[in-house]
Amino acid sequence: MSVATLPTRQLGNTGLELPILSFGASSLGNEFRKVEMSDVFASVHTALELGMNLIDTSAYYGRGMSEVLLGIALKDIPRDQYMLCTKLGRYDVEHFDFSAKRVSESIDVSLHRLQTDHLEIVLCHDIEFVPLTQIIQETIPAIEKAKAAGKVRAIGISGYPMKIFNEVASQTDLDCIMSYNQYTLQNTRLVDDVVPQLEPKGVGIMNAGPFAARLLTHAPLPSWHKDSLEVQQAARLAAKLCERRGVDIAKLALQFSCSHPSLATTVAGSANPENIRKWADWISEPMDEGLLSDVLKVLEPVHNISHREGLPENNEP
Repeated sequence: MSVATLPTRQLGNTGLELPILSFGASSLGNEFRKVEMSDVFASVHTALELGMNLIDTSAYYGRGMSEVLLGIALKDIPRDQYMLCTKLGRYDVEHFDFSAKRVSESIDVSLHRLQTDHLEIVLCHDIEFVPLTQIIQETIPAIEKAKAAGKVRAIGISGYPMKIFNEVASQTDLDCIMSYNQYTLQNTRLVDDVVPQLEPKGVGIMNAGPFAARLLTHAPLPSWHKDSLEVQQAARLAAKLCERRGVDIAKLALQFSCSHPSLATTVAGSANPENIRKWADWISEPMDEGLLSDVLKVLEPVHNISHREGLPENNEP
């Protein structure tokens, strides 16, 4: 398999060099639509061929199916040609278990599904839904044991509210974090509120969701989309502005999210290899700074407007 290269950035102090665009495998678990096996294999192989050699998944995606299918798709590819990031603690929509016992089991199950003996990154998944004291006192120490055993290289957390990252990082030795939908054309809270706190500590920062759950695309919004009507309407105006200029707003959104030097990578997922090829083309092209300026003006009235996720105490006032 011939492999292209993408620009890379260091993930904090982990020693890992990540491509600026990584492949998200949530779609492989039928999270958003039924996918064919041929699409699964083509998507994974296309991503790797284009240099997206960090693959992000979770025990939650497809309730294990994403990991299983990745293990099959990657079976004949040399292990040094890709990096794996998976998540633990969230196993269904409302099923969370961050106990030390489940941490150990989950890592071993993920290794088995992915048909590998080590994981570059393990993240505690959507921690805003549980008391953070458990994450700090029980979950991360349990993952540290797996790290000492050589099963894990870097330990981190993922979630939506900005508060969780600063709070956990202030009380643990985190290697990295993953935030989603919080460094986009509409919402830059990740670099406003978190990067200044975590970057000096050497904590690597990964961004996910450049399209903000389809908000910054022409696709219809999913039924579970949570942004307010005000935000949705502003995004549609921005999309129409881009369309008048002959540009897909998704292109500008992806270029913007991948451009910030403090973000080691941006994760985008699809089970459609044509989308993945299109994304690689987009980030190889220069961003239209004039269009970006105009789009940000349209979105300025709703800049950094987000919503709440998880327990009330894990969100900002």
